[in-house]
Amino acid sequence: MASSSYASALGRLKVLFPSFLSKESYAQLLNAKDVNEIAKQLESSPYAPELTRSRSTYQGEILLEIAVNRTFIHRNLHAYEAAGFAGRPIVAAYLKRWDIQNIELILSSKAQGRSLTETESHLVSSRDIPAGVLAGTMTLDDFRLLLGQPSLEAIASQLVRFGYGQILLPLFETYERSHNIFPLTHALDREYYRQLLESLRFFQGDEWVVRHFVQSEIDVRNLLLLLKGIDAELPFEEVGNRFLEWGTLSRNGAQDLYSARGVPELVESLLDRSPSLAEGKAAYAENRSLTGFDAALNVDRGIAEIRRMKTYPLSLAVIFTYLMLAELERADLLRLVFGRLYGLPSSTIGPLLVSPRLGS
Repeated sequence: MASSSYASALGRLKVLFPSFLSKESYAQLLNAKDVNEIAKQLESSPYAPELTRSRSTYQGEILLEIAVNRTFIHRNLHAYEAAGFAGRPIVAAYLKRWDIQNIELILSSKAQGRSLTETESHLVSSRDIPAGVLAGTMTLDDFRLLLGQPSLEAIASQLVRFGYGQILLPLFETYERSHNIFPLTHALDREYYRQLLESLRFFQGDEWVVRHFVQSEIDVRNLLLLLKGIDAELPFEEVGNRFLEWGTLSRNGAQDLYSARGVPELVESLLDRSPSLAEGKAAYAENRSLTGFDAALNVDRGIAEIRRMKTYPLSLAVIFTYLMLAELERADLLRLVFGRLYGLPSSTIGPLLVSPRLGS
């Protein structure tokens, strides 16, 4: 029964996999002189319909970001629908990440005093699809209501009916003293991963494939946390408070790694886990940039996960392969857009793109 269900999912998604941008497309986008030329090149891609719909209202980088986000939401919906009845609860639990990201964006914007108009264009949402893509009940209008609240605590109170306010409200006494928003966003992230892994506890025998997929994402987050902590010379106690359990790297293992005398030594100790980290050494030595390490971790994770999941085509893995490719393409396009906007050379942007390095 399960194999038959995923044979159908594979058939529905197989025709969509070729719609992801090719390595050659990224090379052309890297050569674009500005964001308007990027938009012009994307007019012959799956992003064309949303570019056309939004062009009368938006332009420049905001037009591109909205078109990329709305196309991404539609791709998530394709994955959700292809999962079938049995797999949808797991895909729904996974897709709540975009509701969480939008809430965190709104909280950060309110804390920094940014305007509603300035923030709304960055939301991962579509005009006709809930931002959580049927994963929850939050819609674009709900997010607009949150943006209009007078304070962070008022936002948290509005979120009670969606199940997020209860996580945030107990933290506001501490927030009022420190004005540090991180404990709020970290609490949301922790609860997201807890619920997601809980949804994978019982299924049809292939839940371990997705569990490993989620664990590898947590590992990337934790390794970046260690790199940032050592770069900022923070004590492990502070870094440990931000550590996410449930990955393959234990807290004790992380503490052992944290004994490294600087970022280069930590990178050396991580090369067995992520060989591509070596590529970020030059940029770090030149300007202490960690972005190359971020890209390297995601490249190695992407290659490993896609290779592994492709060996289980008649399982939930086919859905998550599609979701992963959609996420990576969205992130790469936004890197391209804002890299070009801020005048970064192609030689700097190119190594940060993940999708062109994943192979076929």
